[in-house]
Amino acid sequence: MITIKPYKQILKTMIRLKQKTAFGLIVAAGAGTRVGGQRPKQYHLVGGESVLSRAIKPFLSHPHITGVVVVISKTDEPLFKECCGHLKNVTFVFGGENRQESVRLGLESLSDYNPDSVLIHDGARPFLPARVISDILVRLETEVCVIPVLQINDSLKRAKNGRIIESVDRTDHLRTQTPQGFRYRAILKAHRDHNQVSLTDDAALFEGNGNTLATVDGSDALFKITYSCDLEKAGKYIASNYEYRTGIGFDVHKLGLGNNVILCGIELPHNSALIGHSDADVSFHAITDALLGAMAEGDIGDHFPPTEEQWKNVSSEIFLQKAVELLSTKTGEIVNLDVTIICELPKIKPYKFKMRQNLSEILQTPLKNISIKATTTEGLGAIGRKEGIATQAIVTIRLPY
Repeated sequence: MITIKPYKQILKTMIRLKQKTAFGLIVAAGAGTRVGGQRPKQYHLVGGESVLSRAIKPFLSHPHITGVVVVISKTDEPLFKECCGHLKNVTFVFGGENRQESVRLGLESLSDYNPDSVLIHDGARPFLPARVISDILVRLETEVCVIPVLQINDSLKRAKNGRIIESVDRTDHLRTQTPQGFRYRAILKAHRDHNQVSLTDDAALFEGNGNTLATVDGSDALFKITYSCDLEKAGKYIASNYEYRTGIGFDVHKLGLGNNVILCGIELPHNSALIGHSDADVSFHAITDALLGAMAEGDIGDHFPPTEEQWKNVSSEIFLQKAVELLSTKTGEIVNLDVTIICELPKIKPYKFKMRQNLSEILQTPLKNISIKATTTEGLGAIGRKEGIATQAIVTIRLPY
């Protein structure tokens, strides 16, 4: 009997969360020059993907986040599109003269949605555990402001002019992180009412006057990129927390009556069509099998049996999306995809870039991680006789240990 009540309370909370709206607001309008290099720190690459893209992704994959808005600098729009253009369901707005104005402008952009809550996150914190998002949302059921914190393990000292002048009791001190969660209308009003002050974080708007801030456990993974050494730390974090796996997929379909073929989700004009139970996108099939193989999750036939009527004539993107969703639930990511399309006709080269763009959006990975190649069999065999088209796909993924 003792365990039933807490379980029911958790279940009720999760049901309520599904009925409410929560947005992620990612603040990334700063210059970020202390990290060095030719671009702001949020656009530096870590493990083949930008810091900002990594900061956004945990919100996109969380089941209780309704949408994501990123606040960027006007001058960074090309960089944002280059580094984050592959991400779905993300919008951006331009920031202001300082962080606080940028946050306010981001909050104002959500006024038409009027969400129940908003989680404000630094675009320079690339490794956000889903658990932190969930804990914040649960506490926001009864709180106005919730922030993730960490205990301080090191001794604290106060210094002046390069010399220690006293020790500080660390007992009541905490390290704060982001995302910081708020009831949307409360934090919007606070920013409107205090738009002339300069604060280090948004929770400070609620401090004082008898207000207390609720906390949840933060994470050591939630460190912020500030200096070049932090980029090195981020690279080491990925290397020590992820394993690499490779999957290979191969598929072939015959050609029959029709006037186009679908490859990588793109229609190519042709004097015949690929024949299969679904839309016969041989490339999507091979890529799906490669992803499933890398995850040791069987093959496309296990998930979508060709004997089942529900998959007849459907878009093969459904199959690929399933593999992407599985990868997301495992908190995995694509490192590289190499696709080789084997056919005599149609000519693939004019469509390769469009195929890469489409795959980038579906797979939620930067364009640079995707390669499309084409070859022939020099007239040999069934493919050489233009009786079919084949595709081979090799994918490398990263999965957390």
